[in-house]
Amino acid sequence: MKQYTSNQIKNVAVAGHGGSGKTTLVEALLFKTGASDRLGTVADGNTVCDYDPEEIKRKASISLAVAPYEYRNMKINLLDCPGLFDFSTGLYEGVQAAGSVLITISGKSGVTVGAKKAYKLAKKKGKSRVIFVSKLDRESADFYKVLEQLKATFGPSVCPLVVPIMEDKKVVCYVDLIHMKAYRYEGGKALEVPVPQTDHRIDGLIAAISEAVAETDEELFEKFFSGEQFTHEELAKGLHEGIKSGSLTPVFCGSAQTLEAIDLLLDGIADFLPTAEEMTGTVGSDADGEPVDIVCNAEGPLVAQVFKTVADPFIGKLSYIKVISGTMTSGMEAVNMTSGQNEKIGKLIYMRGKKQEEAAKVVAGDIAAVAKMNAATGDTLCAGASVILERAKYDAPCYSMAIMPKAKGDESKVAQGVLRLLEEDASLAFVNNAETHQQVITGLGEQHLDVVAAKLKSKFGADVVMEPPIVAYRETIQKKVKVQGKHKKQSGGHGQYGDVWIEFEPYEGEDLLFDQKVVGGAVPKNFFPAVEKGLRESIAHGILAGYPVVGLKATLMDGSYHPVDSSEMAFKTAASIAYKAGLQQASPVLLEPIGHLTVTVPDSNTGDMMGELNKRRGRVLGMSPDEDGTSVIEADVPMSEMHDFATLVRQMTQGSGTFSFAFERYEQLPNQLAADVIARARAVSGEE
Repeated sequence: MKQYTSNQIKNVAVAGHGGSGKTTLVEALLFKTGASDRLGTVADGNTVCDYDPEEIKRKASISLAVAPYEYRNMKINLLDCPGLFDFSTGLYEGVQAAGSVLITISGKSGVTVGAKKAYKLAKKKGKSRVIFVSKLDRESADFYKVLEQLKATFGPSVCPLVVPIMEDKKVVCYVDLIHMKAYRYEGGKALEVPVPQTDHRIDGLIAAISEAVAETDEELFEKFFSGEQFTHEELAKGLHEGIKSGSLTPVFCGSAQTLEAIDLLLDGIADFLPTAEEMTGTVGSDADGEPVDIVCNAEGPLVAQVFKTVADPFIGKLSYIKVISGTMTSGMEAVNMTSGQNEKIGKLIYMRGKKQEEAAKVVAGDIAAVAKMNAATGDTLCAGASVILERAKYDAPCYSMAIMPKAKGDESKVAQGVLRLLEEDASLAFVNNAETHQQVITGLGEQHLDVVAAKLKSKFGADVVMEPPIVAYRETIQKKVKVQGKHKKQSGGHGQYGDVWIEFEPYEGEDLLFDQKVVGGAVPKNFFPAVEKGLRESIAHGILAGYPVVGLKATLMDGSYHPVDSSEMAFKTAASIAYKAGLQQASPVLLEPIGHLTVTVPDSNTGDMMGELNKRRGRVLGMSPDEDGTSVIEADVPMSEMHDFATLVRQMTQGSGTFSFAFERYEQLPNQLAADVIARARAVSGEE
């Protein structure tokens, strides 16, 4: 691949709903430009970007892939983003590195949640937006119906540049509204045909383009207002400026599978989308947190960011880097501004799917990969500059499972494999729960964790099973009691003697509150710590189901001792005897963890969600309207009822719902549920 300058490089993220044709479109663009020698299909598992065994198996993208092509003396880096919500990390990574976002929308399905999310993210990040309506070769596809949906959803900025001419519900040709030329396609090759004069919509669409272009420039507006026609150059310039600023969202259409109108999209990308040099406005922060503008200039100081990491057990870590400013060369040194460590840049690689091509240098605006770096995803690398770039924000992990090896002794292999996967996936979390003795992994959904399990087996040789994590209950008491605990043992020589009277009562607090009211030296002071220690060790296991005891106050009231046989061990044992006897009499109950839920759903789903929260024993605290026709519901819900909530929200809202959930407090578990919990706990511990 030849060397390109910053004004010849464009970075385009391809995003949209799962199944809308993103990878197929990328495949068509690569094949049409000669970047690949065959037109692969997702169904056959031979596409450039879906090369991971799990992607081939599932016939869907699960991670971001980079694939550049060369066209009209430009280099376009395509970033193929996953559309499935379980793998949204790839979308955030792709948009972070891109200058423009190409959103695919199926001509059959229309505007879906994935398209809305991609558009919203691109707009939020200040990226140019372009839409491609795909699958127009299918019988039930309807471009003009989708166009109306696009305008209703995204507003007047939507501007079609290529439209199909239909006859008997089939596309007969495509009209390029900028050049006013029509093309029919045979075997993917374009044949120019006369522009049909029968379709009344074309004139209206051309007028709409002129009006949209007029809004981008004062001189063009005056010309439009005076009724003059724009030249082709003026149209092209106005479209370019409008797309760059985000005031225009051009719409192309075609079929990636049959290569219909792909050439028109290629020209549209080349003509209208901004180059890396034009995508100004990258803002970092200096050591004091003050904003710093970074100019895309190959001659400037090096500023680069790691936007994706791949953990490979054989080649080590592969870091995908976007150079924002300056030029990166192999062997140079840079400072990791996030960690403060020096990084030596190894071999620079251009990636096209899994294929690698060595690069001599990487200029500002370009994308490459570097092997065996210590830097993590989101880290900023600098040489001659001192700035930190903002990291991408990802969806928070929300679906937890306990993970364990199938074979005994593989625990460390599992832990090491998971830690490597955490390096490449920011939406994964992993904790070793000391209380439940479980390793718990949290991701974005069932599919996400299925892929994690598959990767652990294929990449790291760790075969695992997953199950719902154990809920950490607590125990407490409801009334005050006073009991004796006496330990007396005589077995020749020194015996053991400890005798205590302890008052147990509930109090508002987590930890044990220990006090003493002993008078007259009934129990010597030097044995008080032993009594307290005996109680603290005892509260780790409650008498109902073995869960830790909270909210317990214990007051040592009285007792007796033997001048010879009394010892710390004897009083410690006596305290544990008193504990068991006291809690039995003090009306012990189970407490369950309660979490605070904040869930955002479309207004149409609020009733269903309220009903679902009631089913899950939740207490709705309030509801308030949010942006874009959504509502935010707040509720307190038992954590035991939340295991499959992530799946439910996604199904109920078709993927548009989001939520956060965090532990809040403990509350008493209803008696009818407590019996089952106690029975399960005793079965696990082997008690009758």
